[in-house]
Amino acid sequence: MTHSDMNYWFTADTHFGHKNIIKYTDRSFASVEEMDEALIANWNARVAPEDEVYHLGDFALNSHAQCRKILARLNGKIHLIRGNHDKTADACADQFVWIKDYHELQIPDPDAHRGSRYLLLLHYAMRVWNGSHHGTYHLFGHSHGTLTDDPTSRSIDVGVDVHDFAPVSYAEVKALMEAKRWVSPL
Repeated sequence: MTHSDMNYWFTADTHFGHKNIIKYTDRSFASVEEMDEALIANWNARVAPEDEVYHLGDFALNSHAQCRKILARLNGKIHLIRGNHDKTADACADQFVWIKDYHELQIPDPDAHRGSRYLLLLHYAMRVWNGSHHGTYHLFGHSHGTLTDDPTSRSIDVGVDVHDFAPVSYAEVKALMEAKRWVSPL
């Protein structure tokens, strides 16, 4: 498989093992176990074992042992952008490809300028970012769908609360971004 044949997935705010997130975000699950199982099933229905997954923070709020068990069940090569609730994930760092606070990703895309799309990955939403005036995408989590989408900004919340409790593909991200009314200021 070549680099350009890989599937790229983005997600955030799974909060595996976090009982109170059901109440805080009005998730329609009867228990944390039901939520965790649904998140795992939805993830694995979309992501293949060789796919690249970028999780943009707040992976799990459970024990290290429980976190390791969940990670072992998830498809894909998982990269983690730290959120404000990732102490458990940090303790399981060896099960991630890497853990960072911020990442600028370049994806081969024949439709993008010079054949590459740039994406800025951060747990938090920003109004401007490196390359924002050139069309670089900004993907974030943290807000659980509570921020109003800006139809003129190439940024979106990739959290599970916005995307049917499942990761979103690069193709889906691209379609969402291309539907926006963004105009280059240059």
